[in-house]
Amino acid sequence: MDQQGPISPPRGASLRKRLTVPVLAMCGVLMAVMQTVVVPLLPDLPRLTHSSAAAVSWMVTATLLAGAVLTPVLGRAGDMYGKRKVLTGALALMTVGSVMCALSSDITVLIAARALQGAAAAVVPLSISILRDELPPERRGSAVAMMSSTVGIGAALGLPLAAMVVQYADWHTMFWLTSGLGALGVAAVSWAVRESPVRQPGRFDIAGALGLAVGLISLLLGVSQGGQWGWAGTRVLALFLTSVVVLALWWWRQLRTEQPLVDLRLVTRPRVGLSHVAALLTGFAFYANSLVTAQLVQAPKETGYGLGLSIVATGLCLLPGGVTMLLFSPLSARISATRGPRITLALGAAVIACGYAVRIADSRDLWMIILGATVVATGTTLAYSALPTLILRAVPAEQTASANGVNVLMRTIGQAVSSAAVAAVLVHHAGPLGGVAVPTLHGYLLAFAMAGTVALAACAAALTIPADSAPEKPRRAKDTTREARDEAMEGI
Repeated sequence: MDQQGPISPPRGASLRKRLTVPVLAMCGVLMAVMQTVVVPLLPDLPRLTHSSAAAVSWMVTATLLAGAVLTPVLGRAGDMYGKRKVLTGALALMTVGSVMCALSSDITVLIAARALQGAAAAVVPLSISILRDELPPERRGSAVAMMSSTVGIGAALGLPLAAMVVQYADWHTMFWLTSGLGALGVAAVSWAVRESPVRQPGRFDIAGALGLAVGLISLLLGVSQGGQWGWAGTRVLALFLTSVVVLALWWWRQLRTEQPLVDLRLVTRPRVGLSHVAALLTGFAFYANSLVTAQLVQAPKETGYGLGLSIVATGLCLLPGGVTMLLFSPLSARISATRGPRITLALGAAVIACGYAVRIADSRDLWMIILGATVVATGTTLAYSALPTLILRAVPAEQTASANGVNVLMRTIGQAVSSAAVAAVLVHHAGPLGGVAVPTLHGYLLAFAMAGTVALAACAAALTIPADSAPEKPRRAKDTTREARDEAMEGI
């Protein structure tokens, strides 16, 4: 009898397997770029769209609200119906939204298109869940760390890229470019990423999704528009009251539903719940870095501290931080593997606080500004890379997409609160310059101090997370053989 060795997968299947991580990372970067590219346009969009500045601001708000609502919803759908299928759908919605922006100058259409692009916020948690299902443990940590870092990398790349396109070409060109990249992402995922067999079948909780949507939209709308509408105004107070009531009822119902949208019993576990708290605080601390740096370096020289840089130059100031995030993601994986992800998270939050200490020490010299921003980006890499690893080790495999979706949601809420808090500080500490109120240097330093304090709180939260009780075991050899055989049959 002839003896046959292990079945070798066909060359095409082997290539697809090797490209899974790069393709998913590319999609993460694309998602972050898509969220960032509109920022350089904001000052000119009222003139280009014949609308008010308040209406234009909804191009950012709509993406934030849609992303916050859809991230946990699509995460749950991915666990139920297939992660690659839902990931492809999210990328397709993002691409359709980009095409709509490229074809129209009507502000109503643009806001609706940006809301569609908010679906891309689910790309990272879905991709992380796919990586857990598809990769062996020895490769999983570095891949998840890289995937988490794509958020900062894409944001750092998107701002100067969009600024250069806007400066040298028609603004619609930028959206045609992102439309092509989005279509490439859909095609690449369809070809290189296989569907995960890990599922949690059941009935989708439509009522839970609607309740979460109403509660989150009320909360984030009040936070994002509070400065413009007035924090003590009737609309803002009504939104906050609605959010509290609806989310309380939603929580009560989720605990009594057999197949909830979000398994709150997992959320109440210390390892999961404290990870979510740390994600919220880290999101707050991280977002203040790019938000305040961009305003600081563009401030007029007449302020005594401003550098008067252009939008393109401002983007280039943030670029070293993006490069640092790319370089430090493998280090984050190694620290998590040897010391545990909660130590990595605590270290990252402490590094963020150190970065803000540098900003407080000197925010006048360009090289010190870049240094401080890069240190904050380094800490963000460590923290953001550790958060999904904490979640992966604390929840069942069939719930990883929805659990990571909630974790990303907490980051989003932290960023929204950070934006509102920084705006409130800078508006309160502003002085006249040429008839226009401009933030003072003291206001910027207070914003840095606030973000650094929140980073220290994130560090404390990380240290209170219980340590792993039992590290994840590597796959057995027969499991690996079965995977190779499955891939070989798939290629055939």
